[in-house]
Amino acid sequence: MKALHIITGLGTGGAEQQLRLLLRHLPVPCDVVTLTNPGPVAEGLRADGVRVVHLGIRGNRDLKALPALTNLIRRGKYDLVHTHLYRACVYGRIAARLAGVKATVATEHSLGQTEIEGRPLTRGARALYLGTERLGSATVAVSATVAGRLRDWGVPAARIHVVPNGIEAARFRFDAARRLTTRAQLGVPADAFVVGGVGRFVPGKRFDVLVRAVAALPGAWLLLAGDGPETDALRTLTARLGATDRIRFLGDCSGDTGGVTKTHSRTPGVRVRVPAVLSAVDVFVSTSREEAFGLAVVEALAAGLPVLHRTCPAIDDLPPGHSPGARRITGDVGELTAALRRQMEGGARRLVPPPAVGHYDIARSSARLMDVYEHALASTPSTRRETHR
Repeated sequence: MKALHIITGLGTGGAEQQLRLLLRHLPVPCDVVTLTNPGPVAEGLRADGVRVVHLGIRGNRDLKALPALTNLIRRGKYDLVHTHLYRACVYGRIAARLAGVKATVATEHSLGQTEIEGRPLTRGARALYLGTERLGSATVAVSATVAGRLRDWGVPAARIHVVPNGIEAARFRFDAARRLTTRAQLGVPADAFVVGGVGRFVPGKRFDVLVRAVAALPGAWLLLAGDGPETDALRTLTARLGATDRIRFLGDCSGDTGGVTKTHSRTPGVRVRVPAVLSAVDVFVSTSREEAFGLAVVEALAAGLPVLHRTCPAIDDLPPGHSPGARRITGDVGELTAALRRQMEGGARRLVPPPAVGHYDIARSSARLMDVYEHALASTPSTRRETHR
């Protein structure tokens, strides 16, 4: 089997990082096409030995990209095409059908109730998604919550397969020495109470709530790992609240590229990664309005951290007791401030990683995805299989 993965971009988002991790565990040769933005994850994929092609699409209506993508798929003689993220799913499904590929699988990474990939979910976007979904062989949902949303949209249940995101839990295991080193690098006192947050700086993540809550707690510190269009607004808010000395913006800390802290002049160019951030903090907070999975929460649980979250399908979809260290919050600033104050007064403590962490092992996810591939190929009509020969 030879597979082609098509993704909208290869910047620093969760879907992009998950694709790279997945390709390290899939037992089939895979190439990658990115429609736009061949960013840090593209560099990482190439370092892993994966062939990455940048299609250079100019916008949502760049129809010239469709024949280019179709020809690329046809020349590659791929048995299966796997698409990721909205725009890639639309273009990729059409191109795969035109190229006569045996089977097409799409993963839905970021479908919320009212948003998709952080943007408002319009009637037109939904209609285009559903229209092209029929061209594929199967649709993968990263959580049971997303699978339910797809069914509510009208995607037939038989076409939906749940393959949750996964992590390499050992990477996030708490390391006391790394905790001290990271705090020293970032200019954070060794005995300080430190809160952590990880994710794209977009409105839906509501990092402003986290900044306000920590700013209202004298003595508490905050490490924010991520980047995005809300970065400047969050920095401005931090300064206005007088918390610049206690809040560190670490940049993108995902993958192997690391992040560079830009807020602490005494440590220019310090590179930190998410596992180091999680070892350095005492509690993890996710204030997102909507999530399709909640990968950062699972990583925090793997680090043995107490977690406060507003919504997290990765936890909500499991039976009670799988994540005893996680507690749901409403996302109100006052409530979050009070919850953090209680954590602060109780002192720092590490927990045993809960059963949820083992449930979301990347090797297990890759094995389930291979089952989907085999099912998609086996259920493809023979007449369609031969159209590209």
